[in-house]
Amino acid sequence: MNSVAVESRITHPHVSGNQAPVRREMNVELKIRGKIPAGLRGALYRNGPNPQFDPGPNYHAFIGDGMIHGFWIGEGRARYTNRYVRTPRWLAENAAGRPLFGGMGLPSDPSVEKIAGGGANTHIVYHAGKLMALQEGSNPFEMDPANLESKGWVETGGRFTAHPKKDPQSGEMLWFAYSSGDGPLNPCLDYGISEASGRIARRDRFEAPYCSMVHDFIVTQHHTGFPVLPLTGDIERAKRGLPAFAWEPEKGAFVGLMARAANVDSVRWIEVDPVYVFHPANAYEEAGYLHSDMMEYPSAPLFPNPDGSRRVPVNARMVRWTIDLGDRAARVTRTPLSDLVGEFPRIDERFAGLPYRHYWQAANVDLRETLLFDSLAHMDLQTKRETVRRFPGSDSVGEPIFVPRSAAAPEGDGWILALVHRAAQMRSDLLILNAQDIAGEPEAVLELPCRVPAGFHGSWVGG
Repeated sequence: MNSVAVESRITHPHVSGNQAPVRREMNVELKIRGKIPAGLRGALYRNGPNPQFDPGPNYHAFIGDGMIHGFWIGEGRARYTNRYVRTPRWLAENAAGRPLFGGMGLPSDPSVEKIAGGGANTHIVYHAGKLMALQEGSNPFEMDPANLESKGWVETGGRFTAHPKKDPQSGEMLWFAYSSGDGPLNPCLDYGISEASGRIARRDRFEAPYCSMVHDFIVTQHHTGFPVLPLTGDIERAKRGLPAFAWEPEKGAFVGLMARAANVDSVRWIEVDPVYVFHPANAYEEAGYLHSDMMEYPSAPLFPNPDGSRRVPVNARMVRWTIDLGDRAARVTRTPLSDLVGEFPRIDERFAGLPYRHYWQAANVDLRETLLFDSLAHMDLQTKRETVRRFPGSDSVGEPIFVPRSAAAPEGDGWILALVHRAAQMRSDLLILNAQDIAGEPEAVLELPCRVPAGFHGSWVGG
C-alpha cells in the first residue's frame, strides 16, 4: 500500500477528535462479545471523508477523500477491511505526495486541471451487481464488494447524487444531480432512473429557481420531489473570495414535484418555509396527500452567510412535510414529530416510498455537535414511542443501519448495526442491536483494534 500510515496532527474541527482521518489500511479478524445472530449474514459498508494529507484551513468534511470500511459477517465470525477510494484525484495526490485540489474539490495545481476532482466520500450503495461509492459532484465509483479494491467510475452521464432511492418493488434506482449544467454552480437539476439491470432508462434536465445544494430528495410510489432550499451556490460570489455556498433565506424555498414517470417539464414548484434538510427518513402517499418525514434544520448548518460571516449553530429535528396532491395552489405544511435532536435517519428499506412505522437515527441528548452524536434513537410512529440509547462519557455513534431478520419479516423486525467510537480507548466497536429494543443489551459487539472515524452513510448487502 502507498497510503501514509500516520495520524493527522492538525486541529481543524473537521479533522480533529474522531473526525480525524486514519491513514493505515487494515485486514483483521474481529473479536466478538456475545453471539452474532444466525440469520445475520452479509456485509456492512460505511463511507466517510478521510483526507490522505492534512488539509488547509478552508477544508470542509464534504470534500475529503473517501474511505470505505467493510465488515463481513456470518457463521459466527466477522472480519474488517478499510480502503481508500482510489479515485483519479486520490491517485494524483498520492503520487505527488501532497494535496493538489482545494475548495469544492477543484484543482489548485495546474498539473491536475484535467483530472476529475470527485472524492466519492459520502455514501456507498449496491445495485445491479455493482458496489458504488458516491459523492454528489461526480459519477459513482465502483469498488470490489469482496475486498474493497477500487475499480473505477461508473458512467451515468455526469454528476450523480449521494442519495439514490431503490424501489423495493421494481428494483429500479431513482436518482438526481444538482448543478448539472455547464460550468460550476448552475441552477440545473437532472432526474434519472436506472433499471434493476443497471441500464439507465432516463436522464433528463430541468431548471430550478436557483442553484441550491440539493443533498437528498423525495420519492414515493408515484411521485418525485426535489427540495430546493436556500443554501445557495454562486460562482460569481466564489470568484470574489466569498463563500461558494451560503445561506440566503430571502430567495425562498421550494419542492419541485412531478409524477415519477412524467416529463420533467411537468415539475411544479411548491413553496415551503425557508428551512434546510440534508436527509429525509421516508416519504409516502396516503388519501390524496404526500407525506415526507424530514430531518429539518431551521437554517443550513456548517455553512456561512453570503458575506462569509459565521452563523449561529443549529440542530435538526424530525418534521413531517405534507402536500395536498389535489390542490394546485398548495404550500407544504410542516408538523413536528419529535423534539429530539438528531441526524442520519434510516428505515427498513423494504418500505421505502411506502407507508411505514419505524425509523432510527443518530441523536444528541447532551452533545450539540453537527457531525458527532451521543445517542441512538428509535421512533415507532404508530405508538409514538421514542426509545433512546445514550452512550457513556465521550463515546459517540454513527448512522444506524437496519437489517431485516428475513425477507418476509414484519417491518422493523431485525437488527440495527451501529459503529461506536470508544473515546477513552481510541478505537471503535460495531454493535448488533435488536431493532425493537435498541436500549437493551447488544446481541453482539464486534471489537475493532482501531478507530473508525466519524463518517456519513453506509449500506448492508445480504449474503
